[in-house]
Amino acid sequence: MTKSRRQFSTALKLGLAIGVSSGWMFAAAPQPAQAQSLSLTGYKLAVAESLSEDEGMAAFYRARGFEPIWTSADDAATARRAALIEALSTAGNHGLPARRYDPTALMAMMRAVRSDRDRGQLEVELSRAYLQFAHDLSGGALDGRRIDSGIKRPPVRRPSQELLEALATGEPRAVFRELAPTTPEYTRLMREKMSLERIVARGGWGAPVTVGKLEPGDSGPGVVILRDRLIEMEYLKPTLSPRYDDTLRNAVLDFQRDHGLAADGVAGPSTLSALNVPAVERLKSVIVAMERERWINFAEGLGERHVKVNIVDFHASIIDDGKVTFETRSVVGAKDTDRRTPEFSDVMEFMVINPSWYVPRSIVVNEYLPQLRRNPGAVSHLVITDSRGRQVNRGHGFAQYSAASFPFSMRQPPGPRNALGQVKFMFPNKYNIYLHDTPSKSLFSRTERAFSHGCIRLADPKDFAYALLALQTDDPEGFFASRLRGGSESRVNLEKPVPVHLIYRTAFSQAKGKMNYRADVYGRDAKIWDALAAAGVALGGVES
Repeated sequence: MTKSRRQFSTALKLGLAIGVSSGWMFAAAPQPAQAQSLSLTGYKLAVAESLSEDEGMAAFYRARGFEPIWTSADDAATARRAALIEALSTAGNHGLPARRYDPTALMAMMRAVRSDRDRGQLEVELSRAYLQFAHDLSGGALDGRRIDSGIKRPPVRRPSQELLEALATGEPRAVFRELAPTTPEYTRLMREKMSLERIVARGGWGAPVTVGKLEPGDSGPGVVILRDRLIEMEYLKPTLSPRYDDTLRNAVLDFQRDHGLAADGVAGPSTLSALNVPAVERLKSVIVAMERERWINFAEGLGERHVKVNIVDFHASIIDDGKVTFETRSVVGAKDTDRRTPEFSDVMEFMVINPSWYVPRSIVVNEYLPQLRRNPGAVSHLVITDSRGRQVNRGHGFAQYSAASFPFSMRQPPGPRNALGQVKFMFPNKYNIYLHDTPSKSLFSRTERAFSHGCIRLADPKDFAYALLALQTDDPEGFFASRLRGGSESRVNLEKPVPVHLIYRTAFSQAKGKMNYRADVYGRDAKIWDALAAAGVALGGVES
């Protein structure tokens, strides 16, 4: 019997017998007629005194005349206690900080009840434990905004009163099952977590490959180590072949595709670096991905049609009814702290064909002003305008201005060399982030594509536009071309706005196939793991 099963067995027995402890028994829940006479009992005073920190919990108990949901002697309360202890005992399965809930301490508190006041304090502690667990499992154990400035997602928190009402009126185990995200992605991540824990427990995937490069036709000890590691990773069926043959090359190709690498079938430095990442590090990535999945506000829904950009995968997708219907390569913000693409969700409302580029203030004063101070004719492709939109005479020079005092704006008119290319896709937000075309196509051939000032450049922006417009015109290509030929800036509203989700997943699944892993480009996942570990998240399979 596993540890969690033993804990549950103990909890179940305790839940059934908890009403008796040293001769004291939980009283039956008071009937409505008794509520007034019991208003000043030790139980109710203890509950009332302990609720000041959580208004939602206080409102729940006030509304029911402080009637208990945990500490009465009826079968419903018994079932809730057992379900709570069972759920808390399996918190580690979800990559949550198990010590935060401490079911052992709760059971000890149950055994120690001696008075009405003790019972009231226990009632509140059980509700607190439930709410802490419910909030963490349904919305995340961390506030990502406190971990990295590029994470803009506010915590997803169901109201405490709503959570308590659900437990008071529902079947307890069903209520607990529904707390975790019900997405296929979360299910697959959880399955991968359990698989990696078993791999870590047995020592990982074997010896790392220490040679510098291996390619088809090679043989020898390095090839054998590569072969054995790919067998352990289930990219290759068991074989004794010592040669880098076609079968091994195909396994390397599959591995490269699953890890976002250039798929050439050669085990070069970047491939071997990814191949040698220990299983325990992949386990950390999966646990972080589970936490990130809990941060998504599924109550509001992703949208039947939505756009997803996985920043570290360098791809943007249109998803309809859960299926990817369009995908293109993307370039995202550079690794410099002030250029990294932030993570948030918003709604795409319109596109602009033949856009002007309104240069962000940070670029104006940090990049272009120094050039203008030296040479007023610099960056001549940009129009400099005052606060009323009038073009500024460059002949007066700009040497007198500093970054703080420069009073002008800069704009690049529509045209073939415009920095935004021929179209931009707008989901207005305070971070000034959007998707757009670019005249510079060479960067899309790179494997890692973190080069922009923060916005997301698309390799196939016209096709992206056609896919969006297909819902509102029978000829999206013709419609787009006619606006493009006009030459002037043209706003096209989306008749049905499309949610946009900018996410950051170094571990993500495919509906069919293996897990995918990507590099932690901005180092955000490392920070999240450190915060989870500090909160008490443990790595299954690792000896303490």
